[in-house]
Amino acid sequence: QVQLVESGGGLVQAGGSLRLSCAAPGRTLSSYAMGWFRQAPGKEREFVAAITWSGGSTYYADSVKGRFTISRDNAKNTVYLQMNSLKPEDTAVYYCAADQGTTGQFDYWGQGTQVTVSS
Repeated sequence: QVQLVESGGGLVQAGGSLRLSCAAPGRTLSSYAMGWFRQAPGKEREFVAAITWSGGSTYYADSVKGRFTISRDNAKNTVYLQMNSLKPEDTAVYYCAADQGTTGQFDYWGQGTQVTVSS
């Protein structure tokens, strides 16, 4: 079992920036592909971004491409989501997830961190 802990959420004005972090206390994330997802009120959870275990490849939802950047520091056991040019429609609970590569899906999930973008 891998416990993921997100941090960095908060309230920001439209056009502002936030950086989310995801860590796994006591565990190594370097062998996992990692992803960020979000869920807005009344909507289904949606994919935001993902990164391979090495950080060599990244993937983004069209809605965030060019504004968000996913990265990882395996030495610090942390994955980041830099969010720039935030819009009110980015308001959601953001979840970090880890993919161990054996099930074809993300296997472990964090509890989420709230991001609220005011207009």
